[in-house]
Amino acid sequence: MRPMRSKKKGGVILALALLAVSCVMGGCGRETDKVGEAMKLVEELDYQGALELLSEAAENKENGRLVARGKGIAYLGMADYENAISCFLESLSMSNGIVENVDYDLNYYLAAAYAGAGRYEEAKETYNSILALKPQEKDAYYLRGGVELELGQVEEAKQDYDKAVSMDPKNYDRLLAIYEAFDHFGHKEIGKEYLQTALDNGAKTLSSYDKGRIYYFMEEYEQAYAELEEAKADEKAESSLYLGKAYEATGDYNYACNVYRSYLDKHGDSAEMYNQLGVCEMKRGNVESALSAFQSGLSLGDKDMQQALAFNEIVAYEYLGNFGKAEEQMQAYLKLYPSDEKALREEIFLSTRKPAEVPE
Repeated sequence: MRPMRSKKKGGVILALALLAVSCVMGGCGRETDKVGEAMKLVEELDYQGALELLSEAAENKENGRLVARGKGIAYLGMADYENAISCFLESLSMSNGIVENVDYDLNYYLAAAYAGAGRYEEAKETYNSILALKPQEKDAYYLRGGVELELGQVEEAKQDYDKAVSMDPKNYDRLLAIYEAFDHFGHKEIGKEYLQTALDNGAKTLSSYDKGRIYYFMEEYEQAYAELEEAKADEKAESSLYLGKAYEATGDYNYACNVYRSYLDKHGDSAEMYNQLGVCEMKRGNVESALSAFQSGLSLGDKDMQQALAFNEIVAYEYLGNFGKAEEQMQAYLKLYPSDEKALREEIFLSTRKPAEVPE
């Protein structure tokens, strides 16, 4: 079993779901009583508890549209995509005929659920509907591009990504996500064109941090070292994170771990840094140190990193031969992430207590 890297990107579906969760609350109406309590539980990843409260809200005749929407979000969090789709469609059906912000919000959620269920054509149609009414929605162009890659529609995806980039040319996080999406689907060279264009256009304006991470993804590690060493002076976690990754990419795990530890010794507030340190220590064969890093990261309560850190803690227990603890942690993990196929396969492995697969 291999540890999870620092969460982000790779999965188009995950990007869809994460963006959908940023609700345009101005059009959602005031969350009432049980609905509001349920949404707080969603933030805490207690999806089952949220569903129970939302059922009570329905019995109390609270806002039916918000109840259905809340259930959809909870099911989406549980990766129960078909139930999420049903709930979002139900909430949309309660519209009074006037298009409001909540309708766009629901359509973003619905598209994420369609994509999660592998229903990419329907996801694309949903983004088409959003753009028909709001042609300046750059997020919809970007997300539709991801769905088009899933459908093998590379040219259409490139057109949508070009549109999203033209509308927000200095969004380098998105630019790198576009590169990773093309790379993921076997079109790395197309993705690199976006990175080279960013370097060419921003030669005098790009920060050392942005240059460094672009060079990192272009696999030009010497240039990445130089830019990121300079950027590291700002003491932001992201600069040290990419600097360490650049050294990992060339096999210098000792220096990479030193970079991560140096930042954490000063700040100690980055769950993602702890996760990457743990992954790096696993590569060095220092499993006890890796386990300590994952547990330190978990103690910070970062919801965005919880899944990766929890899974990697299980990996570490497994490599230490503590199969009982690994199985116990796996059961707790699957309650939170019941549809994680990798974890489900590993749960079967743990029940046999066979030797673990050597990581890359």
